[in-house]
Amino acid sequence: MKYYSTKSKNNPVSFAKAALTGLAPDGGLYIPGDIPKLDSTVISSLADMKYIDVAFETIKHWVKEDIPSGVLEEMLISSYPFDAPVVEAAGRYVLELFHGPTAAFKDFGARFMARAFSYLRRGEDKPLTILTATSGDTGGAVADGFFGIEGISVIVLYPKGRISPLQEKQIAGLGNNISALAVEGSFDDCQRLVKQAFQDQDLQKKFNLASANSINVSRLIPQIVYYVAASGRVHKPLFSVPSGNFGNLTAGLYAFKMGAPIHRFIAATNINKTIPDYLETGSYLEQLSKATLSNAMDVGAPSNFERINAHFSWEELKEIVLGMYVSDEETRQTIKEVFSNGYCLDPHSAVGWQAVTKLKHKGVLSNEKSIEKPVIVSTAHPAKFGETLEELGIQVALPASLEKAMQRTAQSKTIKAEFADLKAELC
Repeated sequence: MKYYSTKSKNNPVSFAKAALTGLAPDGGLYIPGDIPKLDSTVISSLADMKYIDVAFETIKHWVKEDIPSGVLEEMLISSYPFDAPVVEAAGRYVLELFHGPTAAFKDFGARFMARAFSYLRRGEDKPLTILTATSGDTGGAVADGFFGIEGISVIVLYPKGRISPLQEKQIAGLGNNISALAVEGSFDDCQRLVKQAFQDQDLQKKFNLASANSINVSRLIPQIVYYVAASGRVHKPLFSVPSGNFGNLTAGLYAFKMGAPIHRFIAATNINKTIPDYLETGSYLEQLSKATLSNAMDVGAPSNFERINAHFSWEELKEIVLGMYVSDEETRQTIKEVFSNGYCLDPHSAVGWQAVTKLKHKGVLSNEKSIEKPVIVSTAHPAKFGETLEELGIQVALPASLEKAMQRTAQSKTIKAEFADLKAELC
């Protein structure tokens, strides 16, 4: 398996190189030269397979030249002491991706990535610095996944005042090898600063830099697994994916390309609707991000559009992906309505739920469950957004892992959204 930059196919690299550098030297994102196919026996057995086994059969194709099978098996057992269950709720299916230690779907990518990095760097003397931007949940998952790993330090950039208090404590409350910078700007500003750092020659000479958000292909690969696994539990699902930087949807599209029995997808966004607009018009126009209740999705210039655009034309993509955006008021109403029917959604998952409802009202989706089988991709535990839910009169108990995180004290440094400020902090 070789990986290429989205900007050029002239310099193929191994999985190890793509993972440990994160961004290609020309500023592009790494993509596979050929998307591997799942074995037919695996596809026919998905309904009866354990999550760990699906993970092995999915990921092995992407890493086989760099991670031996026995090592991969050990990594997966260590990474996933939790599952990704599909449950029925209020007449729909929900793929729950919040059973990991930070109660968000980012645990699936970050925990595997941390173990892969540790293995791929065995015998390496020069420390590795991971520089990553987050709109909310990525930072906490990366901090938890890499906490205490020898030879690796992590610096997380997040938009000041635009993440929840719990998310901030998860990111900036660990200390040790984890540092946090609160940027006076948006997630797009944080992401821009990280990309500039990777292209700065001074920093390249001084540091061994890597990234751990979804610009790194090693974060996306393990996220493919839960789509493959869920497609064995619900026949030909339609996944409604709450989307911000579009790494999660890109992983789903890779699962589709690998041959998983998936019907299609919904790109569900808040009012930061760059991709729904693209799907409707064929014109991609970056937008300034706007703050919303579903803060982890406040992205106006999603990085992973580069990957999607490299694999699909607009005509191909609109056959597989439907676009829909949801307002904050619609998000609030959805949370209340679904809660009254016995299930609690966080604001991001509520966007995915409401996108299905709006597409049904428009007549784009069938109301016959036997024809369309929507699966809401639930990306975070509702307790992570307790303040929002309390405003709606809903109380949610914190899982034990989040209770522990709430006891931490966030310790971050504030910087302006200027590359000179970031460089000064790093140097």
